[in-house]
Amino acid sequence: MSPDEPSTSQAFFELLAQSFLRAVGRPLVEPGQGAEWLYLDAPFVVVAHNTEPDPRFIYANLTAQRCFGYSWDEFTKLPSRLSAEAPDRLARQALLDAVARQGFIANYRGLRVRKSGAHFWMEDGLVWELRSEAGIRLGQAATFSSWTEA
Repeated sequence: MSPDEPSTSQAFFELLAQSFLRAVGRPLVEPGQGAEWLYLDAPFVVVAHNTEPDPRFIYANLTAQRCFGYSWDEFTKLPSRLSAEAPDRLARQALLDAVARQGFIANYRGLRVRKSGAHFWMEDGLVWELRSEAGIRLGQAATFSSWTEA
């Protein structure tokens, strides 16, 4: 997925939503809520990264942009490892490895860092594998609806 692709891409929304449904067994959004709603209006964070050796964010809805303090252009150039500080990256990588093996992890809590350097706890997170309908691994995504200052 190219970072130049519009944030409200129907194809990318379907990848997010269908991967979530296949992995978790329930819908990511309610019926009638589509790509534009997820990007502009969803009250929860959704981010996704690709499968590059140093994965880079390829999606961040507006709630994610507000939470982390990055614009779309900044987010989609950012290696996803930089969402956590160096001491917290080992725990983050262990989570991502477990997601790759299991398909998803729910009820995750992790310390994250904003562009400003301020820290926050993502609470009750869910991280899942982004896979095509054919099962091709295209990245990973995460969602969380609550966070607290650290």
